[in-house]
Amino acid sequence: MIKGPNARVGRYTWPLWPGVLAAALVLVLTLGTLAAVFWRAQAGAGLQPADWAALRFTILQASLSAVVSVGLAIPVARALSRRRFVGRRLLVALLGAPFVLPVTVAIFGLLAVFGRNGIVSLLLGGVGLPPLSIYGLHGVVLAHVFFNLPLATRFILQGWLAIPAEQFRLAASLNAPLGPLLEWPMLRAVVPGVAAIVFLLCLTSFAVALTLGGGPGATTLELGIYQALRFDFDLGQAATLAAVQFAICAIAAIGAAVLVRRVPMTAGLDRPSHHFTTSPALPDMALLGAVALFLGLPVLMVLLRGLPGLVELSPTVWVAALRSVGVALLSVVLMLGLALGLTLWPGPVAARLWGWVGALPLATSALVMGTGLFLLLRPFVSPGAVVLPLTALVNAAISLPFALRALEPAVAQAETAYGRLASTLGLSGRARLRWVLLPRIRRASGFAAGLTAAISMGDLGVVALFADQRSETLPVVMSRLMGAYRMEEAAAAGLLLLVLALGLFWLFDRGGRMHAET
Repeated sequence: MIKGPNARVGRYTWPLWPGVLAAALVLVLTLGTLAAVFWRAQAGAGLQPADWAALRFTILQASLSAVVSVGLAIPVARALSRRRFVGRRLLVALLGAPFVLPVTVAIFGLLAVFGRNGIVSLLLGGVGLPPLSIYGLHGVVLAHVFFNLPLATRFILQGWLAIPAEQFRLAASLNAPLGPLLEWPMLRAVVPGVAAIVFLLCLTSFAVALTLGGGPGATTLELGIYQALRFDFDLGQAATLAAVQFAICAIAAIGAAVLVRRVPMTAGLDRPSHHFTTSPALPDMALLGAVALFLGLPVLMVLLRGLPGLVELSPTVWVAALRSVGVALLSVVLMLGLALGLTLWPGPVAARLWGWVGALPLATSALVMGTGLFLLLRPFVSPGAVVLPLTALVNAAISLPFALRALEPAVAQAETAYGRLASTLGLSGRARLRWVLLPRIRRASGFAAGLTAAISMGDLGVVALFADQRSETLPVVMSRLMGAYRMEEAAAAGLLLLVLALGLFWLFDRGGRMHAET
């Protein structure tokens, strides 16, 4: 490399080995575990009638959840895009909360609102109507809408905000309908991809189906894998179901990648589009109020029911909480190593290839990875002895696609802005990483680390397969308390889990934004 202020300096090439190691580990966790699953599935007896029923229910609940979530997200995103009001920022922040909210905590909140002894059932009983039953297909769909309505709204809202305000203004001056000219083309570009992503997320949902499935008629493939391993110890059956699960997820992931498209829009002057709407505000505000109540009330119920028993939690719960925090922190370290290794891979062709490698975890699930790891490790070591490190590794892989979406643009921007100067100064290797790259990706790294920590804190996947009382994490303990109908203690454990998950997310995200160099 030629050095000096007047030298012609090429683009810096990072070492190959970090990317090779990261890609190899991701391939082992995804395709490697898949190969182990397919190898073991040869001994299976194929899909039984109950398995076909589980397959049909899995696809049905994922399809209904995607349709309802996206169908509701469209008017919600439209209302948010054209209204400004006090508390709008709080509502937008609330839309991001369910994604980092532990699943078991959210389910407890939904039960407190929509369960047989919940608020809605009490109101119905006051007018002589029977209480609600949240278990079964409708309960699973309700929980998935709670988690995915905010995510779909955020995606579609970005599409609406990408339409230049000048186009709205021109259409209003011409009395032209906004839908056919501006909004429908954007929705045709955005909605199919969003629906595919939500469908994919609902396919691999485990804790929701475990808690709200409601019997053999509402069992998913994920539950079938769990039951085959945990209760029947039927490895062949578990492997067969895991193979089917992976195939369906792969098809959905490819569909999501194909359907996600950029919104074709011309440049504008960055004026807010809500200034040019003439529609009445009452319907939009009523809809936003209902969404805020739907998302906020379950969280409020967790706070109200869990706070009195927080100081009376048993030592078992506190020890499980410490295990969860340790697993979450280890997941963050592993995720950052994998993400940086893949994002620093040299060359545009290789970068695109390893981008696909980083997206592979979207095509699998924690239980599928856990099944494969169980089959790979069983001849050498008891999976129960290493369940916590394995859980951290799987959580890091599951979080990797979301982390890459945050880190890749930040790394590219840092290299574009300062890469040539760093090469001129002769900075390479660790020095370049420390002084040039890391300070300028702190914001994205903090967000990715916080998201990984929150997802790991609420995980109920691999650890539910192999954990015993010596390795139980807080979500496992909370699920066990709910199953034993010890709801007061479960509420307190849920509140502790909520505080720890959101606290870790806030600490990492805030730490990344403080004194971040841009």
